[in-house]
Amino acid sequence: MLKPVRQGEELNEQNLKSFLIANKLIETAEAPLKISQFSNGFSNLTYLLEVADKQFVLRKPPKGAVKRGHDMSREYKVLSKLENNFSKSPKVFAYCNDAEVVGSSFYLMEKVEGIILTTKEAQKRNLTTDQYKNVAATWLTAFVDLHYLNYNEIGLNDLGKPKGYVKRQVVNWGKQYLKAATIKINEAEKVMSWMEFNQPQQYDFCLIHNDFKYDNVVFTNENYNNINAILDWEMCTLGDPLMDLGTSLAYWLKDSDGPINMFFPSPTSFAGNPSRMEIAEQYASQSGRNTSNILFYYVYGLFKVAVIAQQIFYRYHKGLTTNEKFKHLDEMCMHLCKMASTAIEKKKIEDYL
Repeated sequence: MLKPVRQGEELNEQNLKSFLIANKLIETAEAPLKISQFSNGFSNLTYLLEVADKQFVLRKPPKGAVKRGHDMSREYKVLSKLENNFSKSPKVFAYCNDAEVVGSSFYLMEKVEGIILTTKEAQKRNLTTDQYKNVAATWLTAFVDLHYLNYNEIGLNDLGKPKGYVKRQVVNWGKQYLKAATIKINEAEKVMSWMEFNQPQQYDFCLIHNDFKYDNVVFTNENYNNINAILDWEMCTLGDPLMDLGTSLAYWLKDSDGPINMFFPSPTSFAGNPSRMEIAEQYASQSGRNTSNILFYYVYGLFKVAVIAQQIFYRYHKGLTTNEKFKHLDEMCMHLCKMASTAIEKKKIEDYL
């Protein structure tokens, strides 16, 4: 949803016009520039620039964010390489690493038309159960297709280090949690220890998105049988595709998940959507990969999302952002850690609360 730019997150219009001219995206600085801000999401800041009958989407990291997960050059590189190799990636126009322009690095991409199913948008459209079945099937097919991409042919073979990926992720997310923690959550320490001793030693690897969920895809129309673009490639890397799946399952909330639905409600809770186990089974069937160890990947996904929430709350806690929707993310982190701990105890990825 587009809104006026939040206080403290304004962009320098004159600097932007100069950048657009320098990159031959507009011809003159005389044309008025309208800047709006997308309110969805909790991570990078996203703006719509409207100038000279053209539209550009600008992506930049939030104030005070660590570079990990907010590397604009990385996201721009991925999209540049995907542009002619994957029909579901948005076109990019330019990248800037000069912080003097808007206060940080950023890149510009096209505005993709279509339907983004945030919870509010899904409620407004009042989708039927059959429509949700189409949504889920189309979403999953795009996910599997992404994991089939040949990253060597695309030119992304240097994007990450697949060997040791799982261990690094378990260690790094644990370190990031401890660095951003504002209260002691016993369940978090339990989950970190369990993941250390239960992580798989052998796994496949491919190009993974790392944030693949309903509101990061743009559906073509209300048939929901095609996706125009996949958005938010900031955490894309080479790694275990089941860790990508585990993250998606952590976002795949159902009514039975209890209090967590208050913090980031998801359209996946509406009738017609498959269960988490059904998604895992369908992914296995379509990809040919073994998902028998899905409990580890789901727990990892929950903990990863918990850490992301805690990192954002830490910025709010320190006064680096004034966005009020961040003020309860420490509670969201706590609930996610408790969910992960209970999933371990019950050895289930759904209906365990």
